[in-house]
Parts: sequence; structure tokens; C-alpha cells
Amino acid sequence: MTKLPILSGKKVTKVLLKLNYRHVRTRGSHMIFVRQSSDGKKTIPVPNHKELAKGTLKAIMEQASLKLEDLLNLL
Repeated sequence: MTKLPILSGKKVTKVLLKLNYRHVRTRGSHMIFVRQSSDGKKTIPVPNHKELAKGTLKAIMEQASLKLEDLLNLL
């Protein structure tokens, strides 16, 4: 099993934009992304840090319903 990569907030932002999320606002160091789907509205906050903590990255992946392989392919 592949380990989680060390990613910055900007790299995660690029992945979310490819998944049709849109940046709606920034408050402090957190960027807020939203995507409207048939299931409803999904909102994902992403800290704009140089390195995201592993738990934070994992939580973002779960909120976006993103698997590790898909994340690596979208980078």
C-alpha cells in the first residue's frame, strides 16, 4: 500500500478544481471549495499551508470521496 504523499494546500486545490469544485472564499488561511451534485452541496475547507498534515489530507480525501490512486493520478 502506498503511503500518503506530502502535499501543499495549493496542490490539493488543483486536484479539487479538476474534480469540479469551485473556490468560493478564503477566510484566514483556509480556502473553501464547494461542489453541487445530485446528493446535495459538498463543502471542503483546505488550509493554505506548505505541508498538510496526514490526517488533514485524509479527511479532505474522505470528504471528496477520493481514493489514494485517484489522488495520485490527478496530481
